[in-house]
Amino acid sequence: MSTFNSADIAAFTGGVWVFCEQRQGTMMPTSFELISEGRKLADELGTKLYGILLGHDIEGIAKELGGYGADGVYVCDHPLLKDYTTDAYTKVICDVVEELKPEVFLIGATNIGRDLGPRCAARLHTGLTADCTHLDIDMDTYVDFLRNSSTLDVDKIKFDMEDTNLKMTRPAFGGHLMATIICPRFRPAMATVRPGVMKKDAFDQAKADACEIIKPSFALSADDMDTQVVEVVKAAKKLVDLIGADVVVSVGRGISKDVEGGIKLAEELAEVLGGVVGASRAVVDSGWMSADHQVGQTGKTVHPKIYVALGISGAIQHKAGMQDSECIIAVNKNENAPIFEVADYGICGDLFKVTPCSSMPSRLPRLRSNIFSVVPRAAFFRSSPLFRFRIIFLHVLFFSPVILHRFWETP
Repeated sequence: MSTFNSADIAAFTGGVWVFCEQRQGTMMPTSFELISEGRKLADELGTKLYGILLGHDIEGIAKELGGYGADGVYVCDHPLLKDYTTDAYTKVICDVVEELKPEVFLIGATNIGRDLGPRCAARLHTGLTADCTHLDIDMDTYVDFLRNSSTLDVDKIKFDMEDTNLKMTRPAFGGHLMATIICPRFRPAMATVRPGVMKKDAFDQAKADACEIIKPSFALSADDMDTQVVEVVKAAKKLVDLIGADVVVSVGRGISKDVEGGIKLAEELAEVLGGVVGASRAVVDSGWMSADHQVGQTGKTVHPKIYVALGISGAIQHKAGMQDSECIIAVNKNENAPIFEVADYGICGDLFKVTPCSSMPSRLPRLRSNIFSVVPRAAFFRSSPLFRFRIIFLHVLFFSPVILHRFWETP
């Protein structure tokens, strides 16, 4: 402890680290997302990527992290680490960090991560950027990010292209601005990262098999802990899993003329498509839906296979939370709505008239089999918005991208 100096930046050569969260022996999805992102950062720094995993009898799940890019995993196994406690986890992590000195340390912004991150940063006397939505080290990559995601005229800004500090971008001022923060004077550079923001790489079994398991030395006793977990009781409350959904149907301020009807319409459509219902910040702030439905910078970041935006204008805060979806379908009465800038398919019309009704499921098998023979391209463009919306959905769900493209060629 006495020899540790967070300002001695040159001494921090221990690579990029990711705190890998597990609960009752099951790895949390955020761990795989951060390992995938950490792999990119480690490659840009020319260093190695390590996960740090705490718990009891957890060595068997450690190698899975290698399949997503970890070169090795520091496994800290102890009976007192079976359940998360702030005191125990902070002591063990800080002891190992002080010994091995990583340059970057990432933690998921989960309930545990939001508690653990600040405590570790304070003890290590380093900076922490909370709730990040974007990370960069390479300056060229960062400048490209600014060019594509901000209103800054980056060509008129002079950047230090040799800067290898971790650039940590997060929402600020209630999501109205994005701030990029660096920690140039202390190490490790620490960030908590919003779950669902970073894309998980494909699993590689060969990399998992090659992953090195390392057991660092640490000391932990009951005297180091001020709290004890007596019992873990899971709440019965059902929350919306926006991050894990393949289909998200979100509603915005456009449902204001009939809030209950708009939400019911979204729920019916989500049920048909096997998805869940999301909402814009305006809907949550108005009290129409609970906060666990919110998509955007101040809500959850999602990348489903299909994202449907009903009556959402597309403010930059909302787009930041869904623009990486594989297919975006938007309905809005305003033809100049910003949501159409990121939409793959857009319909300008009243969402209550355009959105397919609950009778759609009974029509799916019949339409799926003969849609091309009964709907020539010209007829498609002359058809009503409601009919076009249904056709779009059928093709997104059931046909290849090549066939989809036929509808959008210039006549």
